Amino acid sequence: MKKIGKYEVVRELGSGATSTVYLATDEFKKEQVAIKVFDLKILKDPSREKIFRKLLMTEASLAGKLSHPHIVKILDAVMEGDINYMVMEYVEGETLEKYAEVDHLLPISTIAEIIYKCCKALEYAQHQGVIHRDIKPANILFLGESDIKIFDFGAAALQTNQSTQVSGVGSPAYMSPEQVMEHPLTHQTDIYSVGVVMYKLLTGKLPFDASNNYSMIYHIINIEPPPPSSFRPEMPPELDRIVRRAMAKDTAKRYQQWEEFSNDLVKFFSDVVPSQTEIFDTEKFDTLRSLAFFKSFSDVELWEVLRTNEWRKVPEGEYILRDGEKGRIFYIIAQGTVRVVKQGRLLSLLHRGDCFGEMAHILEQQFKRSTDVIAKNDVILIEINPDMLAHATTGCRFQFSEAFLRMLVKRLSVANTRISLLLADQSQAEQE
Repeated sequence: MKKIGKYEVVRELGSGATSTVYLATDEFKKEQVAIKVFDLKILKDPSREKIFRKLLMTEASLAGKLSHPHIVKILDAVMEGDINYMVMEYVEGETLEKYAEVDHLLPISTIAEIIYKCCKALEYAQHQGVIHRDIKPANILFLGESDIKIFDFGAAALQTNQSTQVSGVGSPAYMSPEQVMEHPLTHQTDIYSVGVVMYKLLTGKLPFDASNNYSMIYHIINIEPPPPSSFRPEMPPELDRIVRRAMAKDTAKRYQQWEEFSNDLVKFFSDVVPSQTEIFDTEKFDTLRSLAFFKSFSDVELWEVLRTNEWRKVPEGEYILRDGEKGRIFYIIAQGTVRVVKQGRLLSLLHRGDCFGEMAHILEQQFKRSTDVIAKNDVILIEINPDMLAHATTGCRFQFSEAFLRMLVKRLSVANTRISLLLADQSQAEQE
């Protein structure tokens, strides 16, 4: 096969029972894509073909709808008679299946990061009105370190169109109790499934040891699984509690919202992994979300900021900027306090969420620094390179401009207040 629609085929990437995936090139956009071509005739049974086509149409309807750094984008889809294919962004990686086996388990901190990113991606999908309904390691691509992308939304339920639901979809071992009982589903079914994925990644075992699907369903509805730490003794007990709550059979006891789930993972990093030299993505994202500078940024834009800029720790007393040096990089304080000094005289203190060095970016030129900036205590800085920012999406750049405008207005307001006080003091002194 040399061409699929307007796409030039490069090579076959893999095949399954009902589809073949090809690497192809979109000549118009000059980018590589992955194309999944479906052969529905293999199903033979007309009723099965009808169900499968309904699932494909559900996923095809998401083309352009889900745009998140941890979800594989669906770019295009054609579902016409015998011609059925879906065009997705091409992502190099492998699924998490390998890393859910006892011999290939990932570090605990990496697993917590992966689950955090799953939570954020599925929270985004929920806000778009989409419930995945088939979360499992085989549907999560692992791109290295702790980066992931969720794919295969064929079983998704669109909350705005419940007719897309098809009974019996999903993978039994990862299904929630309400899903196996075919009750109405909410995003909490995905929360449960992510809990099972977390269990499997931590232990290499499924929470329920069942010989067939019927036994599995009975266990899911009636049996409490052993804690993950019983298979991995070095695991902190906090993760047992997180998994247990995510997998609670009673939805009232399960995490009600994705934010609760992700917040517990952030707390795990701050309480249990406090002395690491690395700053984990989990902490970075949570920090960005909490800073006033980024209050108007969407989650997708925050992930873009996180990925395109450097974070660094600066010890107490170290110079960050020096009076007279040239540079264009500016900084946002993620943690700690810095001193702004001119010829040994303290001009101001800047704290968490404050920005400095930004005039070089605003003036769009190499800028000679006019003050020293020194870490008053141990500081974590977000280092923004204007050259990287220039390649950010339009939305992200717009949010930076808005944030700078808010910051400048605030500074002008503070300066005006100080001038007014000085003038009032001067006037009072003259009257006396």
